[in-house]
Amino acid sequence: MSQAEQPLISHLVELRTRLLRSISAILLVFIALIYFSNNIYDFVAQPLLSQLPEGTSMIATDVATPFLTPIKLTLVVSFFVAIPYLLYQAWAFIAPGLYQHERRLIMPLVASSAVLFYAGMAFAYYVVFPLVFGFFTSTAPAGVTVATDIASYLDFVLTLFFAFGVAFEIPVATILLCWTGVTSPKSLREKRPYVIVGVFVVGMLLTPPDVFSQTLLAIPMWGLWEIGLFFARFYVKEESEEKQEQTEEGS
Repeated sequence: MSQAEQPLISHLVELRTRLLRSISAILLVFIALIYFSNNIYDFVAQPLLSQLPEGTSMIATDVATPFLTPIKLTLVVSFFVAIPYLLYQAWAFIAPGLYQHERRLIMPLVASSAVLFYAGMAFAYYVVFPLVFGFFTSTAPAGVTVATDIASYLDFVLTLFFAFGVAFEIPVATILLCWTGVTSPKSLREKRPYVIVGVFVVGMLLTPPDVFSQTLLAIPMWGLWEIGLFFARFYVKEESEEKQEQTEEGS
């Protein structure tokens, strides 16, 4: 076996180990939460249930839906709960290939990614859901009873959870783009009109087909981009100073 093949195999073995640990973590959380699957679904369904007219409730149109839907939600929640550990495994895999100053810069971004993802989900649950479901239920035509299928509701809220969780990663993405040299804060400021249009397009693609939820996603995305742009300026400055220090030390 050549010397080039040995590092490749060792990296593949390391990657497999990290993936197995990540999957094991998700399964362990799932096993711990499966007993509370119905309670978890009740919690997630509360924003809609609180907006339904008195005397109405959600429905299940398939025989196995009352059992499978809470299980599906619990599995997804297990993934969300394990995100910090999953990010740590990704960090542990790439860290050996980074310089010391790069590790100091990337580690805070990895930690903040989990916090921002949870913040996006919390924003969707406590701010977006009450507004969206209140709007939908209040605009139902006369004579129409709102009785949402539990499986359809789960697909809807998981889409919004994922969309807002990913959207709240914009500051991290902006900093990484500037840090890697793909772009610069000055260049991003010049492209602000295109970014504003872009966030509304992304909001249209990531959310269900209604203008209300699209706008509720696009506006926070724009604000988060502005926050990331503000901090990227200092981040790039610190990186430049470190490179200059390393050059002086090498000389």
